[in-house]
Amino acid sequence: MSQHFPIVCIGGSAGGLDAYTRLLRHLPADMGVAVVIVNHLRIVATQLHEILPRYTQMPVELITDALRIQPDRVFIIPAQRDLHVLDGAFRLKPISKPRGWPDVITVFLRSLTLHWNGKLIAVIVSGYDGDGAEALCGIKDVGGITIAQKPDTARQPDMPGSAIASGCIDFILSPEDIAKQIVRIANGPLRNVQRAEI
Repeated sequence: MSQHFPIVCIGGSAGGLDAYTRLLRHLPADMGVAVVIVNHLRIVATQLHEILPRYTQMPVELITDALRIQPDRVFIIPAQRDLHVLDGAFRLKPISKPRGWPDVITVFLRSLTLHWNGKLIAVIVSGYDGDGAEALCGIKDVGGITIAQKPDTARQPDMPGSAIASGCIDFILSPEDIAKQIVRIANGPLRNVQRAEI
C-alpha cells in the first residue's frame, strides 16, 4: 500500500475533546489524509471512537495491532499503549512510561519520522504537561508541518504552550483554523506552505 498520503497526528489530553470535535467538524471527509488522535490517557479506557463519529463523516476506528493505515479515516489510540508505525500499519506496544505523565504523543511522532514516507502534520491541542513537544523539531527535520492550538482557545493550555516553547511550531491557530490549514497542506506541496510568524 502506498504511504504517500498525509498523516495528521492530533495529540492532546485534558480538554482535548473540545478541540477534536471543533477540528473534525471542519475537515472534509474526502481530503485523502489519515487522522490519528493520540489522546494521552494512561489508565481510563478511551470513548473517543464512540463520541467522535457524531462530528465527522469519516469512519472512526479504535486502533488494533497491525491495523492498516488508510486515508479518509480517523484512528484513535487505545489507553495503556504506545503507538508506532511500521510497513504502513499501526503497531501497539505496552506503554513505556507507566508512571507520571505519559509520552505517547512523543513516541508516535518519533515513529512517524522514521517509518512514514508521506507528508506529516503534527498538531498539539489542549492538555496538561508537554507530551509531544520533544518530537516536534524532528517532524520539521523530515519536512513535516507542526501546529499548536492557540493557547487562549484551549481548555488546558499547558500542552500547546510547551509545543510553542519548543521553537519548532509553524502555526498557532484555533481548532477551526487548524482544520483549514490541514486542508491547505493536504492539497498542496509542502514547499509552498509558508511558515507563520510567531
